[in-house]
Amino acid sequence: MSSIGTGYDLSASQFSPDGRVFQIEYATKSVENSGTSIGLRGRNGVLLAVEKLIPNQLYEDDCGSRIHNVDVHIGLAVCGMIADGNHIADIARQEAASYKQQFNRLIPLQILNDRLSSYLHAYTLYSAVRPFGVSVIICSYTKENGPEMYMIDPSGVSSGYFGCAMGKAKQAAKTEIEKITLADGSMEDLLTQAAKIIYQLHDDLKDKEFKLELSWVCDQTEGKHQLLPPALYKKINEAGKNALKDGGSSDEDEPGK
Repeated sequence: MSSIGTGYDLSASQFSPDGRVFQIEYATKSVENSGTSIGLRGRNGVLLAVEKLIPNQLYEDDCGSRIHNVDVHIGLAVCGMIADGNHIADIARQEAASYKQQFNRLIPLQILNDRLSSYLHAYTLYSAVRPFGVSVIICSYTKENGPEMYMIDPSGVSSGYFGCAMGKAKQAAKTEIEKITLADGSMEDLLTQAAKIIYQLHDDLKDKEFKLELSWVCDQTEGKHQLLPPALYKKINEAGKNALKDGGSSDEDEPGK
């Protein structure tokens, strides 16, 4: 960064001579230091898979969860600073509740995406605030719109995805996701693929223990976003661990192949 040390990285409201906003780049770096998170959108639902790093063995199992419920039909996964992620999840819940109170219906995911991305973008415009050090994935499934998924980065830019990744190993995760036939796979197949990707991309040398967090919203859940049932979670988690022990690639059991 040629402009570091010249004062152009002191405010989110100031451009450097080469057209960069360093505070946004620093926020993006915070996201890249976090555990890997992925989202997969199948033909009848969406799933979220998160590598929740455990820095201390004294933590409770559900401490610092990176997957949140926004509304009954919407889930949100955060990657980056936990406190910032909790705040964004609270803002998303407030927007969903406000929309329901005003229009007496559940908020469409596209509208929530527009409001959240605008909120994150607003924190890149003023010198009195800093950008949020998080990226988020939001997803839903309804009979009217089917499965939907968006990812929002710290600058407020959002896009719709069939498969997306964020965090330390996002590039490698994207490569693995591209090998999956998302449109043809069942939700259980996609969950297994997601678990394999998370386990195989975890860096044991740099990171300590981690917990695999999984959630879904689909036909099987009747359009409700929820964590996996314990029995199914145990099965999927074991499949991910076994894939790591076998040393196979994540596309060995790819649906349709």
